[in-house]
Amino acid sequence: MIVLLDNGHGYDTPGKCSPKLPDGRRIFEWEFNRKVTKRIGELCLENGIRYLILVPEKNDISLKERCRRVNAIKEECFLFSIHVNACTNDGSWGKAKGISFFTSKGKTKSDNYATILFNEAKKEFESEFNLRTDMSDGDPDWEENFYILKNSICAAVLSENFFMDNKEECEFLLTDEAVERIAMVHFRAIKKIMGVK
Repeated sequence: MIVLLDNGHGYDTPGKCSPKLPDGRRIFEWEFNRKVTKRIGELCLENGIRYLILVPEKNDISLKERCRRVNAIKEECFLFSIHVNACTNDGSWGKAKGISFFTSKGKTKSDNYATILFNEAKKEFESEFNLRTDMSDGDPDWEENFYILKNSICAAVLSENFFMDNKEECEFLLTDEAVERIAMVHFRAIKKIMGVK
């Protein structure tokens, strides 16, 4: 089985950055997503797990092309699409916070994978951060018709790893610790999905 890692967005995707902190730092989502997927890839390599980073380019690759790349894989695979959330679009700080996981609508294998990923995030972050859930269908993931989820033929989960426009979470996301811990959550889920000790 191959793990597909989608590091959504590119340096030229409009918006997709946090407001500036008082010291001038900010998050660029394309850069953060690539740090996390790179680290997940390193962990996979160290443990003999086959993986593919879907977007090695730094520029924005369309959702249609990303799905074409996913669906061109002829071996058994699943997709984790890595993102950072935002609740404002006017350059201001918002109040929304937490980590959440999305699948396409309906009951699929993706729901099981999202639950595994949620449980790893719960172990890692529950005492410090909010975990956003939608239990209306009996599991913690949110179901949306996001293009990458709806049009990938393999199981696919999209993670929104905190809010870059929440000041507290932005400061956390700018640390090496955040990259490592978020990557480890995804990697531990990958190991469980693949049955790797």
